[in-house]
Amino acid sequence: MKIQHNISLKQYNTFGIDVNAERFVEITSVMALKTLLSKEKDLFIISGGSNMLLLSDIKKLVVLLNIEGIIIQETQEDDVFVTANAGENWHDFVLWCISQNYGGLENLSLIPGNVGSCPIQNIGAYGVEVKDTIHQVTAVEISTGKTRIFSNKECAFGYRNSIFKNELKNAYIITTVAFKLSKSTHQIHDGYGAIQTALKEANISTPSISDVSNAVIAIRTSKLPDPKKIGNSGSFFKNPIVNKVLFDKIQANYAHMPFYKINENEIKIPAGWLIETCGFKGKRFGDTGVHKNQALVLVNYGNATGVEIYDLAVQIQAMVFKTFGIKLDIEVNIVP
Repeated sequence: MKIQHNISLKQYNTFGIDVNAERFVEITSVMALKTLLSKEKDLFIISGGSNMLLLSDIKKLVVLLNIEGIIIQETQEDDVFVTANAGENWHDFVLWCISQNYGGLENLSLIPGNVGSCPIQNIGAYGVEVKDTIHQVTAVEISTGKTRIFSNKECAFGYRNSIFKNELKNAYIITTVAFKLSKSTHQIHDGYGAIQTALKEANISTPSISDVSNAVIAIRTSKLPDPKKIGNSGSFFKNPIVNKVLFDKIQANYAHMPFYKINENEIKIPAGWLIETCGFKGKRFGDTGVHKNQALVLVNYGNATGVEIYDLAVQIQAMVFKTFGIKLDIEVNIVP
């Protein structure tokens, strides 16, 4: 466990923001993590680096959490319990599960990042959230170095939210996530129009979990930029949920507005549509901008700073509020 000094974090965050870590260390085991915590408490954790926007150099000790490994804990007649360590690449883990015919994660294919960050954000896509399959989360408390196991309920999952983003933010480091997945009787989530279209184009009427995964990969590839080519963090804003009064007011002026009805008084409106309607889609501002294929994605074309990307986000928020009366919440973790 060697601590390095003045290390650029450009390759460790998917936005490709070039800020420095005054001190930097890579951790590859829970034992090494606990040893570190016995000496250091003021830490900044990086795993996949996929859900953060870095605004300045990091003064804390930056810890690259690179603990890998997948274990099948228990098999039952219809279910299997699989534990993945925090440093496992999320998409690679999803593909591994599909290769074993373990169902539940296929709609979450190609989401950037590592396994350890998935509970924090409660990642979701195409009608599925990771909370639907998480059995429990194991984490190490920074202040004591003690291990704690959180049940699904204790994680307090919400829409792109969890206890790790609120009450316990910066209090624990997630080391493993255990999933309860289906072995044979899979529940196929193909209700989203884009998935149905992709399956229809492939002449698939009774899709397998692999078919759904391939459809999702095709959709995301067509809409979302590869972070290895253009710096980005996927969806930058949350899809807002509005009350029916505001929804009816907006729909009166935008009859073809897409939406998803949650209940009688709550309707979800795609943030990408709001941003596109405000004229931001495909616009470039210096080295930052809004992606041409998906207005929900802010991008770094090469040398943008985190501050420049954040300033664009604030500009978008202001215009969406002025136009629709909707406050867009940022999904990405802003690191000042």
